[in-house]
Amino acid sequence: MPLHTGELRRCTLGESDWRFADGMPSLLKTIFHVDMDAFFVSVEELYDPSLKGKAVVVGGQRHERGVVSAASYEARKFGVHSAMPLRTAAKHCPHAIFVDGHPERYRECSEKVYEVLTSFSPQVEMASIDEAYLDMTGTARLHGPPLKAAHALHGRMKDKTLLNCSVGIGSSRLIAKVSSAQAKPNGVLWIVPGEEAKFLAPLDVREIPGVGKVMESNLHALGISKVGDLARLEETELEERFGKWGMALAGKARGEDAGGWFDNAVGADTEAKSISHEHTYNEDSADAAQLESTLMRLCEMVGRRLREGKFHARTIQLKLRYKDFTTITRARTLPAPTQLDTEIFEQVRLLFYKNWKQGAPIRLLGVQASSFATEADQMSLLEGGRQQRWRDALSAADRLRDKFGESTITLAAGMKGSFRERTHENPAGLPGKGKTRGAP
Repeated sequence: MPLHTGELRRCTLGESDWRFADGMPSLLKTIFHVDMDAFFVSVEELYDPSLKGKAVVVGGQRHERGVVSAASYEARKFGVHSAMPLRTAAKHCPHAIFVDGHPERYRECSEKVYEVLTSFSPQVEMASIDEAYLDMTGTARLHGPPLKAAHALHGRMKDKTLLNCSVGIGSSRLIAKVSSAQAKPNGVLWIVPGEEAKFLAPLDVREIPGVGKVMESNLHALGISKVGDLARLEETELEERFGKWGMALAGKARGEDAGGWFDNAVGADTEAKSISHEHTYNEDSADAAQLESTLMRLCEMVGRRLREGKFHARTIQLKLRYKDFTTITRARTLPAPTQLDTEIFEQVRLLFYKNWKQGAPIRLLGVQASSFATEADQMSLLEGGRQQRWRDALSAADRLRDKFGESTITLAAGMKGSFRERTHENPAGLPGKGKTRGAP
């Protein structure tokens, strides 16, 4: 069955006609969004096939304080979703199987995913551990028209990784991302150029990337529930109500890449604003040695991400949450930016003892680094030698983590505070994000 201009439909595997729509130029902008289906759960199923077809929750055990990292489609039917507290998920789906996350497995599988993607286009951007954008513009001579290329990619992904994925194809990143969500699970969807607005019109405004609960509520208050409703508003009215974000919304409603992250080309460097890690104890702790050790481990994790991104942070922040959920954040600005675990810990430790009510049980600790510089200020002659030794040692540790996993090596001060790495979509060592390969 040929594809005609104006036809919007989900493309199922096995279609034999790959023709372009009449008159479509071969170099029209073509973006793929590849999203792995239930990635964390699917990887766990590779290691334990008995999980297939069952309600599975990844992220920890049902009695723990953590949150759901991923849920199988069977568990989602009962209202379980990512970021939901594990204990709440257990109430929604009592018969679910709860699995501790295995970040090393996910990174390994993500590397295989990345290898498949880069075999189709040199312009690949890993948006997270389980999704990526590909700029396929001009690849028709090598891979064929968009739909043929997408089905080839879909098949190779299954063959090389044993995992399913969904592929969205569009003339913009936004259309590609929205269409991949509509193609799930295990589907391919091509939005023919010129039909973007028609495709978006019947979708809920929440389907637009960047529209969260608050914005959705604000739009509903204006009588806007569908993207088509949004598209009918004048840009000036949206700008008056929501400022620059209103202008971006107007563009998004037409299927354009507008606002923030979507303004960038695929593969363009996008600088992070901050890097943070935090840990919630299963049981509140007032043990100073344990708390200090946890902070050391968190500083290691933040330092690792700083070096991976080639950032130096000038502002270090402590997050501290007590048993009664009272939360404080305190920050210090450094005289010179750093990416060294030990220097981050030195500042965090000072903040901790200055603000902790000694003996009061702690529920959560967090460390954040921000105010980035790409190059560190000139080191003093007295401190330079010591800093360089730490740089060399930590770079060597990072290389070991790249090769053998994040838990391979840790500083002695952080050993008592060791905890299971939280499963999340943007871990250190993300494929294509410039792993540490030497001195920073």
